[in-house]
Amino acid sequence: MNTKSLHLFGLGNALVDVQLQIDDDTFSGLNLRKGGMALVSPREQQALLDRFLHQEPFLCSGGSAANTVIAFAQFGGKAGYGTRLGQDQHGAFYASEFEKLGIELHAELMENEATGTCLVLITPDAERTLNTSLAVNTTFSKEHIAEDAISKSEWLYIEGYKFSEQSGAEAIEHAIYYAKKHGTKIAVTFSDAFIVEYFSEGLRSAVAKADLIFCNEAEALAFTGASTPIEAFRALQESAPNVAMTVGEQGSKVQFGNSTWDIPAVSVVPVDTTGAGDIYAAGFLYGITHGHTPAQAGHLGSAAAAKVISQLGARLHDREFSLLRHQALGL
Repeated sequence: MNTKSLHLFGLGNALVDVQLQIDDDTFSGLNLRKGGMALVSPREQQALLDRFLHQEPFLCSGGSAANTVIAFAQFGGKAGYGTRLGQDQHGAFYASEFEKLGIELHAELMENEATGTCLVLITPDAERTLNTSLAVNTTFSKEHIAEDAISKSEWLYIEGYKFSEQSGAEAIEHAIYYAKKHGTKIAVTFSDAFIVEYFSEGLRSAVAKADLIFCNEAEALAFTGASTPIEAFRALQESAPNVAMTVGEQGSKVQFGNSTWDIPAVSVVPVDTTGAGDIYAAGFLYGITHGHTPAQAGHLGSAAAAKVISQLGARLHDREFSLLRHQALGL
């Protein structure tokens, strides 16, 4: 009998996406690289945000693992999330949105700390320029790991970005200990090739204990040192019991149990690839936690990824998830 009340508990950064549409003249005065991504301090981020006080932004809660957990909940799964928030307007927004989504949030609102934000500036040419401030996320440590939440979850989902901070890596090690203690399965997503290249020690330690790993082609090549995606996939099969590797237009390669599948991509015209890997993981995890085969789970992840890259932004409307389930699972 399954006594777990949550299907999935994620650990990762909390970022409020602050999306603003601006004209080229305004952008040219900001001294930013168009289409680029920059990591900035809370003070630098606030200075930028203050320049747009006259404009109402579109706010959306996110972060890589948060995107996965949110989509998982929208599919219909029971989920929780562990992270850090500041006691400010963005932290209050983040907490309220998770409450509306029905996600169990483990994140104390910290006094005198800023919530992480990602300022997304969209220019008329549809380019998205990102400025990210991790802010209070950098203080995430092992003291903030909720053993009770992990103990009642079927799966623990770990974001690779947490390995970029020593305290975050230690926190993940602590979380894995609790997962093993309570019979909770462990999924790890690599998050980005730079995590593999520069923070390999913590990532490899987690992968060695994982039940399932998620990565894309570039991350797999960096992790394995292989020269082709097929060689990388074979090497990953030696690293973890189960693997889901996305390969762009070729879809994804899945190994689960003793079987492997090549899952085709759903053909769409890409608009914005932000969040494609996050929602693929959500679809796959929903599938395997709700009685579907790994192949069906892969098809659901693929369909969800195709849908999200055909639009701007990493979130889909609630009504689209039932359509995706019907498309991929016949439900």
